[in-house]
Amino acid sequence: MTKFKYQILIQWSDEDNCFLVGFPDFPGQRWRTHGDTYEEAFANGTEALESLILAYEATGEPLPAPKIYKAA
Repeated sequence: MTKFKYQILIQWSDEDNCFLVGFPDFPGQRWRTHGDTYEEAFANGTEALESLILAYEATGEPLPAPKIYKAA
């Protein structure tokens, strides 16, 4: 898989008692996966992002442009 340039948001949820993972550059649901530890959430997020990109490619839908941080 090519090098990712998409943001991965990992945030603790007291309500869910786990780390939630989302991809702000992709429209749709806010949270896509989760993990009991930060490391697990990151690993699950990486896998979910790969799957999301493959789904976009399979349907021919263009990938959203990643938001790139630029230092001031």
